[in-house]
Amino acid sequence: MRLQALRQEVAHPRTSVQLCLLGIVGGVCAASLIILFRLCVEWLQSTGLTTLQGWFNSDWPAYLLLPLVSVGLILLIAYITGFKHYRMGIPFVIHRVKYYYGHIPFRTTINQFFGGMLALAGGFVVGREGPSVHLGASGSSFLGQWLRLPYNSIRILAGCGIAAGISASFNTPFAAVIFVMEVVLREYKIHIFVPVMLAAACGSVLTRIVFGEFNELSFLSFNAFSQWMYLYLVLLGVLLGMLATLFNHQLMRVMTFFRPVSMVWRLVLAALITGTVGTLLPEALGANFVDVEKLFDRDPGTLLLCAILVSKVILAVCAIGLGVPGGIIGPVMVIGMLAGAVLLLPLSYFINVPEFTSSFALLGIAGMLTAVLHAPLAALSAVMELSYSPQIILPAMLVIVPAYVTSTQFFGNRSIFIRQLDYQNLPYAISSIREALEKTGVLAAMSTDYKLFVDAPEQALEEYLSNNPTNVVIQQSKFEIDVQYKLVQYNVSLEHDANALSYHQMEGLNAQSTLHEVYEQLKNTRSGAVYIYDQEFNDIIGVITWNILQSFLQKAQY
Repeated sequence: MRLQALRQEVAHPRTSVQLCLLGIVGGVCAASLIILFRLCVEWLQSTGLTTLQGWFNSDWPAYLLLPLVSVGLILLIAYITGFKHYRMGIPFVIHRVKYYYGHIPFRTTINQFFGGMLALAGGFVVGREGPSVHLGASGSSFLGQWLRLPYNSIRILAGCGIAAGISASFNTPFAAVIFVMEVVLREYKIHIFVPVMLAAACGSVLTRIVFGEFNELSFLSFNAFSQWMYLYLVLLGVLLGMLATLFNHQLMRVMTFFRPVSMVWRLVLAALITGTVGTLLPEALGANFVDVEKLFDRDPGTLLLCAILVSKVILAVCAIGLGVPGGIIGPVMVIGMLAGAVLLLPLSYFINVPEFTSSFALLGIAGMLTAVLHAPLAALSAVMELSYSPQIILPAMLVIVPAYVTSTQFFGNRSIFIRQLDYQNLPYAISSIREALEKTGVLAAMSTDYKLFVDAPEQALEEYLSNNPTNVVIQQSKFEIDVQYKLVQYNVSLEHDANALSYHQMEGLNAQSTLHEVYEQLKNTRSGAVYIYDQEFNDIIGVITWNILQSFLQKAQY
């Protein structure tokens, strides 16, 4: 009974204690899954390369074979779970959140956990935020499915899981909240914002308990610089916008060119390219922030820095474009850090370059994230959290705006997630009516004040309606293999030979449904009703008429 009251409450599009508690529980589930994923990745990274180096007593065969071994295991897992379930990553999650209320297929989650783990440990230039988003959405939405909550609340739980996953991955709770609202859900509603924020906080708390208070980019600190450099920041943003456009175009070109090739050969090709470059330039492998920290500590020369930047771009484009399971945000952040450091070098005649390398690396992250993902607010919040300095706000804005405008207005670049969704033929845009109706579950709108008749004669129905003209009357007709329900109303047609009563066939909807499913059933006739059932198809718990639905459609919103 208490569970039914919980379902009834979260069916409403409003902030409630119950929804906040569900956000916390969902955030804990998602964060726990991400922490387990990170621990497995770290264990594989520490043991896999060391084992191969011990076998060959040399580094270059290990760098060459590690991606191939990883791909072999990824293909084995994909074969066991079914190749058709090899759909994963942030674009896939956006599609599932928009069109399936955040329901994530379990087999794709298995592929994402082990595939992402092996890809990161194999040295591919992919990020862990892709698996984090997928696993976070899965872990949290599975909770809602297990409790059989209304679909509108399961979508919110999926958003909570994504926020907790990103927060647990990067220890950036505020940026995680903004990312969910700006990139995944693409809307700001207070009843969604509050539980998502709580879930992100839980993810950050748990990851700090396990991995410590610091984040992996704590080595980057922002140093304020003279106002004359602000003009150069605008140029920096323009150049980053151009680099991001090039990155997006080449990534989509690789995906399109190799589309006819089978997944097996695409992954093998990605492993060969990664292994070959890794033997020549090991610093180009992976999208690990620790490696960038070590690189900056060595004070690399201009040639080495440029070579690593170019290699990172090529390896990221090849790995992601050829289908290696991993995220794009991590590589974009690393490329942004390197690009910012490289674009600082022309000022070496005027300033002390090592003093401002970290500052420009942070600004490079802001510009690249903005132009690649089209998420300026998420990029700004990310560099704020990563630098622990509000002084970066103005310089970051001076980089973010020209990067975004250059990318979109001058080069026609779109968000890489949107381009991937279009490439995969995954719909993501929904109508305003659907968006509004999907926020309310049928449990919040249904009427329980109805009269049910079982195979009653028309005279009895007419007599009841004459005494109770405003009541909802339902006629149940039992057959040998079926039971049908009809809405009974007075016939208001002007035909002279019309019957006194009119009957409207009623379809049943699960109690987890939203008003959108009701609208889909009734939109053609603009009349009638649907009945709501819980577990048994013939067990009616409520009724929603077209008039009830119309009142929700016309309800004023702020």
